Amino acid sequence: MSVYLDHNATSPLRPEAKAAMLAALDLGGNPSSVHASGRAAKALLENAREQVAAAAGACAEDVIFTSGGTEANNLALRGGLAAAGLTRLIVSAAEHDSVLAPAKALAKEGVRVDTLPVTADGLADLDALTAAMAEGPALVALMLANNETGAIQPAAEAAEIVHAAGGRLHVDAAQALGRMEISLAGLGADTLTLSAHKAGGPVGAGALVLGNGAQISRIQHGGGHERGHRAGTENLPAIAGFGAVAELGLWPQAELTRLRDDMEAALLAAAPDVTIFARGAGRLCNTSCFAAPGFAGETQVMALDLAGVAVSAGAACSSGKVSRSHVLEAMGAGELSGCAIRVSLGWNTTEEDVARFADAWRAAHDRVKARAA
Repeated sequence: MSVYLDHNATSPLRPEAKAAMLAALDLGGNPSSVHASGRAAKALLENAREQVAAAAGACAEDVIFTSGGTEANNLALRGGLAAAGLTRLIVSAAEHDSVLAPAKALAKEGVRVDTLPVTADGLADLDALTAAMAEGPALVALMLANNETGAIQPAAEAAEIVHAAGGRLHVDAAQALGRMEISLAGLGADTLTLSAHKAGGPVGAGALVLGNGAQISRIQHGGGHERGHRAGTENLPAIAGFGAVAELGLWPQAELTRLRDDMEAALLAAAPDVTIFARGAGRLCNTSCFAAPGFAGETQVMALDLAGVAVSAGAACSSGKVSRSHVLEAMGAGELSGCAIRVSLGWNTTEEDVARFADAWRAAHDRVKARAA
């Protein structure tokens, strides 16, 4: 049996989510229809909205369902700039491509886009943010937890800096759901992104959550779905599954932290020159990103795959390509960024899974060292 340790890419569908999706498929009906079937579908939609809102510490009416985290981030950036009348965007150098790509597109359309540097541990440089905001208000995009290193960002502190300068903060919390507590008010975010499949829900469902009374301008046009924020009939089965995993709450944090730390100890015992990225920062309980000099990330991923262990060499949103991580390069990792892999545990990870990974990695590392000798 294979071992799956790539939950930050997609976490396998949880049974509760599958059951909710099947019930929604059996229900049928369009939530916008006024007949009985439509009303039943609408009730299911609104129940899921309440479940997702509770997981984010938000009000149900502030949850806008989308097709996933990418659409939510695009809506937050484009729709947020337009609604707030801002023409300047600041994004951290360690953001996900679903933030970096629309930022590049906006720059071509005349929006001023500035990059916020990160520290060696991958945390947003708050001194640099303070200096940047002194130049005037901007929409700032800062993820809550990094998808590659697991580093938990100082979002609440950033919100204070941004708001003091009359700006607006967007927080991409796609990797946080299930892994850590999320409080929209505590973070001070004006908008916040969630994604179902990162927490064991289905692909095809996400949400943009509004905070601080923030307004958002629609970026796609059609009907008046999602209270006019996002046109298009809602993907009810996927949203039902999203609501189900949101209601399940946190994964076993203490157990996952122990498994991750034991795994990292085993790696360091086998190869003391291993670098564990963001180890000095607060990290998600399930995430480890590390590199061994001379052991290419692509080689590791392939060797582990042949051993029946699934991991990744970074974000999964690169059309299957294995390339150097922009996150690690922003952290100053240099050549080591080409030797990094990410191991992300999940809600169903066992001690045996981690032990099998450690054994497979050690064997592959020993083979590479033997060939180089």
